[in-house]
Amino acid sequence: MNEVLLRSLTPSVLGILVRRGADFAAAEDAVQDALVEAVRVWSADPPRDPKGWLVTVAWRRFLDATRADAARRRREDRVDEEPAPGPATAVDDTLQLYFLCAHPSLTPSSAVALTLRAVGGLTTRQIAQAYLVPEATMAQRISRAKRTVSGVRFDQPGDVATVLRVLYLVFNEGYSGDVDLAAEAIRLTRQLAAAIDHPEVAGLLALMLLHHARRAARTAPDDSLVPLAEQDRGRWDTESIAEGVEILQAALARDRLGEFQAQAAIAALHADARTAEETDWVQIVEWYDELARLTDSPVVRLNRAVAVGEADGPRAGLAALAALDDTLPRHTAVAAYLHERDGDLTTAAQLYTEAAQKAPNLAERDHLTRQAARLNARGGR
Repeated sequence: MNEVLLRSLTPSVLGILVRRGADFAAAEDAVQDALVEAVRVWSADPPRDPKGWLVTVAWRRFLDATRADAARRRREDRVDEEPAPGPATAVDDTLQLYFLCAHPSLTPSSAVALTLRAVGGLTTRQIAQAYLVPEATMAQRISRAKRTVSGVRFDQPGDVATVLRVLYLVFNEGYSGDVDLAAEAIRLTRQLAAAIDHPEVAGLLALMLLHHARRAARTAPDDSLVPLAEQDRGRWDTESIAEGVEILQAALARDRLGEFQAQAAIAALHADARTAEETDWVQIVEWYDELARLTDSPVVRLNRAVAVGEADGPRAGLAALAALDDTLPRHTAVAAYLHERDGDLTTAAQLYTEAAQKAPNLAERDHLTRQAARLNARGGR
């Protein structure tokens, strides 16, 4: 059974059902039922037209569910006749489905969870593991999101800002998590940039390209994390960096600065440095100031504290950090790094250990644990 094939067909099959009159939640359930049926029967009798087979089976499941549900009987008059088996039109509905999943009535966290489930083809368990929440909690979140958009049609999509936020979150999930969605997020953002002349769409595309360019250097052969300062910059994708910088410069020239452009500018400054020591931290602090003004985000201010520590010294960074809520994600890890830079190895080792216990994923936990062990070995107890 080719699970990659099934996942690749899911968005277009789902889009076909919605266009034929199925509401989103019912269509998503019908497609999932069809995928389960495909897993059961394809290994013994694979169809000549997998997409057409899935459309036919999913449509039958939708009709069966509609007729069985008394509350939805009024929709029976509007459903089309069951389509005959045959080749299905090759249409990529994925970006259109992102607009539906990113409806303004959903919170960003619910929107990205729904997108991962309905469009990305992930199971509820996979999404729950990515978010570090119980599977039942994630199932409830997705069910609420599906109910919210169940009556929304393709003529009532979410706005561009919401779609950009979801694409950004999906990219980050693919970039740092176990499920690789980063390349798909870049592909869809390219489509959006081609369809919409908007500097923030360009800013997001530039940001994705600049971050993705460093991906090969982010992990060692044993899959352990490699901090930015220690990465082999010869492994960075220079073509992606050049493309990202070019897109960013064109967006900035329009003088309509947004948060994704500001983040991309920071990423470009990192990419421009031939070595970690040559990084222009003063400019990076200035861009973080702009980003903080645009977003008022405590996470941005946390990252700014690191940049201040590099530009003005670790004690300046610790002073900036002291103004922030210490319950922020990765606050303890930043404090450990700045204390190490300041020469306080005992405190740094303790903080690295605490940070490891709070890490959002296994790779980060292992990295922080190794940092603590390294300092303890140097007498940091």
